[in-house]
Amino acid sequence: MSRIGKKEIIIPDNTEVEINESHIRVKGSKGELSYQLPKSISIKQQKNQLQLTKNDETKKTRELYGLSRSIINNMILGVSEGFEKKLVIQGVGYRSQIENNNLILNVGYSHPVCIEPPNGINIKVENNTNISISGINKEKVGQIAATIRNVRPPEPYKGKGIKYENEIIRRKVGKAGK
Repeated sequence: MSRIGKKEIIIPDNTEVEINESHIRVKGSKGELSYQLPKSISIKQQKNQLQLTKNDETKKTRELYGLSRSIINNMILGVSEGFEKKLVIQGVGYRSQIENNNLILNVGYSHPVCIEPPNGINIKVENNTNISISGINKEKVGQIAATIRNVRPPEPYKGKGIKYENEIIRRKVGKAGK
């Protein structure tokens, strides 16, 4: 039984939710998002709260119950507050820059790596080594951050590479060498 799916979703004052059968549109100060609920899940709005209910008790419905609640909650948080991920580049000569809204990474390859952000995602670079990714869609923000990190993941010996701001890299001891 999903504990997440049973929780009510609280709608902030500056956010507007529009429900049309199983299609949900959320408008806020940062933008607008929409989501199509599965047929086996229904939603009710009471003043400033949303409540999801299951229409049947199949395994697939139980799987989608908590997922749907999390997606709708993230939509509401996204249009009211937004999401942000921060990446840090470590390594001698490793740097990044923004050029024509594209992120250019120089991380030890023979060529610079160009990453084009999708619509609704903003990428900022501070002092060549700190990258900030922000947007209203949590899934897109996390995916583009993972794509950037995947260009040069941190290695365990020297710690060189691209890592999340609060990520801890387990370091290994190198060769003993006599």
